[in-house]
Amino acid sequence: SLSLTNDLRSFMEIKKIIKEYKPHIVHTHASKSGALGRLAAILSGVPMIIHTFHGHIFHSYFGKLKTYFYLFIERFLASKSSAIIAISDLQKDELVNTFNICSPSKMKVIPLGFDLERFQEDKLKNRSSFRNEFNLRDECIAIGIVGRLTAIKNQELFLKSIKEVMRNSKKLIKVFLIGDGEDKNKLQNLCKELNMPFSNRYSDGKNTLVYFTSWRQDMEKVYAGLDIVALTSLNEGTPVTLIEAQAANKPIIATDVGGIRDIIIENETGLLSKSDDLKGFVNNLVKLIDNDDLRDQLGRSGYDNVINKFSYKRLVSDMKSLYSKLLQQNEII
Repeated sequence: SLSLTNDLRSFMEIKKIIKEYKPHIVHTHASKSGALGRLAAILSGVPMIIHTFHGHIFHSYFGKLKTYFYLFIERFLASKSSAIIAISDLQKDELVNTFNICSPSKMKVIPLGFDLERFQEDKLKNRSSFRNEFNLRDECIAIGIVGRLTAIKNQELFLKSIKEVMRNSKKLIKVFLIGDGEDKNKLQNLCKELNMPFSNRYSDGKNTLVYFTSWRQDMEKVYAGLDIVALTSLNEGTPVTLIEAQAANKPIIATDVGGIRDIIIENETGLLSKSDDLKGFVNNLVKLIDNDDLRDQLGRSGYDNVINKFSYKRLVSDMKSLYSKLLQQNEII
């Protein structure tokens, strides 16, 4: 959210840091922090300014007037930047051709990078720990959705799909919303409307269907304990949770939005449905729940799909190459 007092204080603090350290490069991320950081860098005469888009706020967030205002700002800041980084080819196409943020030559594609090997370590131990924490039986299918509890993530679709699944599958399931946010009370009220018992506690007996776990730091344990990882967003850049879930050999079910297809191979590592399509999402979810072999097949393919594309070693190499090229062009080195 915008706050004139807090944003101005942040802007002045960033300028102070730039004046003290005199960086050759300022590299910003995300929307508001990217705007404040780049504006401070421009006014401070930083020779090289780079910005990375992770997602964007140009649809499904605000009305037309506010969206146009943010587009105007982003286009201005991009014109003053040395390079703009998209994290997927689909995102680059959208930013360049749909929203006209900058020219194709200024936009570089550098996918995200993470330490993914950790999701392969101690998987059996981590799975046992998570499932014991929630008293999950061996035959129980644990389905998780990870992220902020907010409208753009559309967890309402997820909960409504679970209600439909209860009518269409005889399998024992438990559901986990891992994260927190302004929509928590709204989603819990929806659980009440749908007559789906929920809990904020870690273990609340066999009657609980939906667990609101809040944020967790032990995601290696969480992914190991889950059987299916879901995403229902209306808009996404490159969701980290789906990269991590594949690294943990978990099958994915997701809405086909934003950069999802850059990280999910449809019918090989996950199943996709149209945005906000309850029927399509339910059909895919029932298919995954009822077919043990399909879950295993999609899960096995996940690690191979992400380990090279999204390794932190590849990210470091790509970023080093871009920095060196821009520094040479600006005759800084």
